[in-house]
Amino acid sequence: MGTGRLTGRRDQEATTVPDPSTAGSAPRSLAEALRARDDDGLGALLRARPDLLSPVPGDVTQLATRAGTRASVVRALDRLDRFALQAAEALAVGPEPCPYAVLESLLSGDTGTTSGADNGARAELPRALATLREQALVWGDDERLRLVRTARELLAPSATRPSPTGLGPTVAEATAGMSPTRIQEIVAAVGLPATHDPVSAVTALTALFTDPQRMSALLDEAPAEAHQVLGRLVWGPPYGEVTPHPTPPVRWLRDRGLLLPASARTVLLPREVALYLRGGLAHRVTEPLPPAVPVHREHRPHLVDANAAGQALAALSTVEELVKSWEHAGPAVLRAGGLSVRDLKRTASTLDTDEPSAAFWVELSYAAGLLASDGEADERYAPTPAFDGWLELPPAERWSVLAAAWLTATRTPGLVGEQDAKGRTLSALGAELDRSAAPEVRRRILGLLAGLPEGGSPDPAALLARLDWERPVRGTSELRARLARWTLTEAEVLGVTGRGALAAPGRALLEGRDPAPLLAPLLPEPVDHVLLQADLTAVAPGPLRRALAEVLAVLAEVESKGGATVYRFTPGSVRRALDAGHTAVDLQSFLTEHSRTPVPQPLSYLIDDVARRHGHLRVGAASSYVRCDDDGMLNEILADKRSAGLGLRRLAPTVLAAQAEPTSLLDGLRAMGYAPAAESRTGDVLVSRADAHRTPARALPVPVPDGPPVPDPTLLGAAVRAIRAGDLAATAVRKDPAGPSGSGAGGSAAPGELPRTSAAETLATVQAAALTGSAVWIGYVNADGAASQRVIAPVRVEGGFVTGYDHTADEVRTFALHRITGVAELEEDQI
Repeated sequence: MGTGRLTGRRDQEATTVPDPSTAGSAPRSLAEALRARDDDGLGALLRARPDLLSPVPGDVTQLATRAGTRASVVRALDRLDRFALQAAEALAVGPEPCPYAVLESLLSGDTGTTSGADNGARAELPRALATLREQALVWGDDERLRLVRTARELLAPSATRPSPTGLGPTVAEATAGMSPTRIQEIVAAVGLPATHDPVSAVTALTALFTDPQRMSALLDEAPAEAHQVLGRLVWGPPYGEVTPHPTPPVRWLRDRGLLLPASARTVLLPREVALYLRGGLAHRVTEPLPPAVPVHREHRPHLVDANAAGQALAALSTVEELVKSWEHAGPAVLRAGGLSVRDLKRTASTLDTDEPSAAFWVELSYAAGLLASDGEADERYAPTPAFDGWLELPPAERWSVLAAAWLTATRTPGLVGEQDAKGRTLSALGAELDRSAAPEVRRRILGLLAGLPEGGSPDPAALLARLDWERPVRGTSELRARLARWTLTEAEVLGVTGRGALAAPGRALLEGRDPAPLLAPLLPEPVDHVLLQADLTAVAPGPLRRALAEVLAVLAEVESKGGATVYRFTPGSVRRALDAGHTAVDLQSFLTEHSRTPVPQPLSYLIDDVARRHGHLRVGAASSYVRCDDDGMLNEILADKRSAGLGLRRLAPTVLAAQAEPTSLLDGLRAMGYAPAAESRTGDVLVSRADAHRTPARALPVPVPDGPPVPDPTLLGAAVRAIRAGDLAATAVRKDPAGPSGSGAGGSAAPGELPRTSAAETLATVQAAALTGSAVWIGYVNADGAASQRVIAPVRVEGGFVTGYDHTADEVRTFALHRITGVAELEEDQI
């Protein structure tokens, strides 16, 4: 196997002709290969690698240079599927240039060997190679395939780093620093004649190691233990540690160059030897075809949809409960941003769930624009005004808002609780949770689910294997695997999937259709009644209408959730309703109206008893005071040791003064078992319903893009036209400069540079072109300082401006003469 050479300037692919022996019309540089493409081919490259458009290249040479930069190549390699990447890795360890037949052999093995059994690599190689060519990672015809230089540097092995294939350096590379005497000793040990120089010796040794017959004969002489040593290195890594006095098998291999020194205590297996032992394969396992994602379990589609609808309804209830719990006294925003661990635990307790789930609901509500920070001095999280509008929507439309926000959000709640690169814990609603790959992974997971028969759910391991094949680069694949696992969990609890299968609303969401019409028939109609039980509970047989749900949420505590929500009435919950301005008569009438069962006597007694005691004590500001018509009750309070901290003293038979603030006094008396009511300055009972806090209007969080967006067809077409126009100006053939010294118009312009002429020469040349109707090549610097080359046909020159038809822009334009750096006449056949 030959060795690739990394010589010459880095931009050689874009600007020079590396191989003058290339026959026929084969491209001799990446720029030439791109120039030979049609507009659709250039558009395909820019669509696959949109980073090349920032900014739009001035011509094809700039495009080729930019396509070979390290950042752009790394990004392109990250987005290759496994077999396309394996083809690129094989090219990196093959000869340069590499014939198609050699690349095919590296991926499918030597024909006639057991390792050369075709597993589909030969059939799939044209597709993989077309992908590499489309993305400008490979150029050249099938007889002279070349990997772009940067990609080769990234994927080829070095003296200290193997390639991703597990292959090490070639014999020539490994012996580069070896003494000529030692090389001649190896040549003699393998039975080759001595040479006059190290280069020819290395060439002879390489020829031996790439000859299957001679290699077979040489290894037949090796001791059995030597074969074991080679077996441990053949598939990589190709490096092994040796002691100062190696064992006889290692000495036998080292003496014959089958192991070459990499350092004082390390040896390596040369690439040619490894390829022979592998049967010509660059990879141990070649994966030309994506792993299948079969159906693991089958469910009836209507059961999948019903299960998903139940989850969707629960999701709506959870989000509403979460956001409402923050509307009076939301959690504080950390100084570094985000939600504290304590507040996340408190939220999880409110939602009766675990902390990872609470983080998901918090992040989903934030992504949907339902909650945000209020921006005040004492910054806290609170519902946004959009939350009120969201509550007024029908349930199916409310779910559509949540699902759409989830699908496109780059926020990744699964990272909450982990540490960043600096060892800081990532918090919910923090700034470090965006992962730009998240929307793509969610869509891909849903797309794979959509490819299964309706009601079919896959094995999650099969989904992860498929994603790993589609993006196999280490780091990229690991993140995508984690995102995929989180996606499967989140889609299930949100109701996008049911029992692991894609539900009908989820399918509509993926296809960009409104899922609400599909979800609405699956959701139960809200009910306007409850079933009161004798044990002070009420059962809601389904989702309640909003007015009923809001009053019941104040009057009772939620005991359990599910298809039927159970509420429990307690003295505290009844007192809360009375504090909110309801009377006992109101509550009794409300329950009678909305209960399908009679109001139980224990519940009526509870309401009446709490109402009778409610407001019996009155608390006002003195600092504060307690007023009661029953002086015996005031005596009881003063005698209670628990009232010592309130600083009570009697002002009158029915009035006690207190040092505590009214709020503290209310809380203290309630803790003692009393049911005091707050009193206004006029002596009326104060209604303690707090106003719901809202943030100022907030825009939806903007997802962090995964690199430049894919250009739309209009932008793509304009970019291709601009590149073609710039290329026309850059490659147009100019006339030879006038005069024996070559100092005429355009005489100082080197290829690819702007022409330089004096102001007088510029004026004279464009005037002559306007008179003769010919075209000229100009260098022009616009008002922003951007330089460009243009081919124009002047039609009028006056007032310091030249007006003409700009062939590069395909329109008539006016140019300031003082901004023209130079001008050159074109050959007759250029326009």
